[in-house]
Amino acid sequence: MTGSASIERAAAAVSPWLVEAATPAPVLRGDVHADAVIVGGGYTGLSTALALRSEGMRVVLIEGQACGFGASGRNAGHLTPTIGKDVPTLLRLFGKERTSQFVSLADTAIAEVERLLAAHAIECDYEPVGNVIAAVHPKQFGAVDRAAEAARVLGLPGELLEHAEMQRRGLPGSFLRGFHESHGGILNPGRYVQGLRRAAIGAGVEIYERSPAISIEDGATPRVRTREGSATGDLLVLALNAYALGLALPRELESRILPVYVQLLQTAPLTPEQLRRVGWHGREGIYTAHEALESWRLTSDNRIVGGAKHVRYGYHGRLLPDRDAGVTLRLEAVLRCRFPELAEVEVASVWGGRIGFALDFLPVVGRAGAHGRILYSMSYAGHGIAMASYAGRMLSDLAAGRDGPGATLWKRKTLPLPPEPLRWLVFRILSGFFDAIDRRIDRRVAAGR
Repeated sequence: MTGSASIERAAAAVSPWLVEAATPAPVLRGDVHADAVIVGGGYTGLSTALALRSEGMRVVLIEGQACGFGASGRNAGHLTPTIGKDVPTLLRLFGKERTSQFVSLADTAIAEVERLLAAHAIECDYEPVGNVIAAVHPKQFGAVDRAAEAARVLGLPGELLEHAEMQRRGLPGSFLRGFHESHGGILNPGRYVQGLRRAAIGAGVEIYERSPAISIEDGATPRVRTREGSATGDLLVLALNAYALGLALPRELESRILPVYVQLLQTAPLTPEQLRRVGWHGREGIYTAHEALESWRLTSDNRIVGGAKHVRYGYHGRLLPDRDAGVTLRLEAVLRCRFPELAEVEVASVWGGRIGFALDFLPVVGRAGAHGRILYSMSYAGHGIAMASYAGRMLSDLAAGRDGPGATLWKRKTLPLPPEPLRWLVFRILSGFFDAIDRRIDRRVAAGR
């Protein structure tokens, strides 16, 4: 099998977003040196490559598979201003002033995505329709109202949608009340990451794919070793997110990120009649007010993409299969519950992968290493399109010693995760607690039907 064919097959296996695989970049062979070496070819790595290249640096980017192989090519495609668990939780944890800084940063990140799309003529089916935080049962109305009140307190754009307004907008009938976040919308994440890759190559970034990092060496000029070569740079950027499993990270990062597995599904395209039944005229993205949220959206060819909700964690970060048969069955049952008017619609594909969480659900951004030559931005808690795309600006500011908007993240204190087996126990207790709350809501929804 040729290298190009193997990349195409691997990309198709990742998610349906990446069926249009790019011609692979070369494998890293031998030793190269650059001003900046980036490990990871997702939104974080590519946006950072573009930002550093715009400042005149020679940039080398190393990707273990194909660009977009990780969460950047597997997510549902919601561009939202969400940061942390949610804004009401941020207010409780950090107060109004700090929360204002976080949400302002998230809004700036959405503007950065829109700037990148325009500047590099990236066609990724972007629809700036916003997203709706939605309740599926009256017991969740309080969560929606708290989101609306938090937005009012902070002066954020958005609109509380009573049931009549949800119906007027044609939102699917299972969603009873919502708060519409007007900034952002939905896009094709695979086309977006491929567009960033083309832009980086066009800007002169040297990209090497199929070159997994096997070790990182700290130093005045840190080095990354791959199977067939190495790259040294005055600056090293770790843009691996939850795909750093198995790679010895700097001590500052070892206990900051919890890698968990989520799954999504996609239906066959809806017929005009099926689309008429479900409504959804405004095509807003939807995510629910569950403790472990569900996400739902329409694609450009009118498929429904949704899922998340059920998360898995391997003890001590152990690798798990991207897809789990039990989770697949549970997600399909949720699909049938949310869209009863589409009982006959087939599930066309299911996929999954890893995302990263910190204890406070905020991105982990900073500087590491004995010489401070290693930068990182990871752990987006499932809201990574905006923040990972803004990572390039954050890390270029950090590298240059500029106090940009991202300073509110890299200057905060992050708590380490507890060691195993306590980490495993904490995950099981919290996920079990949240799952119990969500199951109770979903049983009531099913009983009401």
